[in-house]
Amino acid sequence: MSDLPPDFVDQVHDAWVRERPDLDVTPQGVFGRLRRVTHRVTEELVAVYREHGLAEGDFDVLATLRRAGAPYAHSCGELAEHTLVTSGGMTKRIDRLEAAGLVRRRVSETDGRGRVVELTEQGRALIDAAFTDHVANQHRLLAMLDDGDAEVLDRVLRRWLAHLEEPPAGP
Repeated sequence: MSDLPPDFVDQVHDAWVRERPDLDVTPQGVFGRLRRVTHRVTEELVAVYREHGLAEGDFDVLATLRRAGAPYAHSCGELAEHTLVTSGGMTKRIDRLEAAGLVRRRVSETDGRGRVVELTEQGRALIDAAFTDHVANQHRLLAMLDDGDAEVLDRVLRRWLAHLEEPPAGP
């Protein structure tokens, strides 16, 4: 089935086949490998963030603000929504980033009662450098695959995700 040597997931699969021959445990190959790849890739991605003095959550907040475009600002609620973090968790991240001089809180230009978080010049310079290295790292990781595999994987994951979550409401 594969030109690759057996891996840990194969060992787990074989043990379940032995112990529960009444079940079709073939899905474990997909889910086990997906979980292990996610763990390993996350380690590789986080290593690049650390080179820039950032934790994964810090990178997410700064990247969310940067890709928003000028003035590189979002409300705390929008940041929490974009990064899938609770408002309490977001407050801690923003406090840490603000103390480091990477973001600042200010009054919203559209709602005088509201507050927004925006990148400082220092924050923008840092996320631009970190994102450049992040994209290079992603290219490096995908280069481990055979030609065409990244496109196939992207298509399969896109189709699967379409069954699991609603498409975004807007841009």
